[in-house]
Amino acid sequence: MPRPAKPLDASDLRRAVQLLDDGEVLDRAETARLVRAVCAELAGRHPGGSIEVRVPPFAAVQLALDDAGRHRRGTPPNVVECSPEVMLRLAAGSLTWLDALATHQVRASGTRSDLAGVFPLIG
Repeated sequence: MPRPAKPLDASDLRRAVQLLDDGEVLDRAETARLVRAVCAELAGRHPGGSIEVRVPPFAAVQLALDDAGRHRRGTPPNVVECSPEVMLRLAAGSLTWLDALATHQVRASGTRSDLAGVFPLIG
């Protein structure tokens, strides 16, 4: 059974994204912790099962942005996937959803996979 993620700490996220922006490589354990916290925050804010957000190798979470109902079997038809670094930048607001899509840093499929209104998670 997976451990529950620790709550998202905005200052930790900002610090990590600043390191990424400075060209640093984040520690794997710290990256995993932050990505899991971001995904848990997403799921908490948007509970549901119509969109699957994948951040390999650290996390995957299902959420919903509307009342489309819960997908019941297999992979939901709406899938979003990105790298851990991109997820952290989206959550912190240093990368916009539209820029991530335009530069192919995010793969999004399905009619409900637009997460533009979700990010950033911190102010």
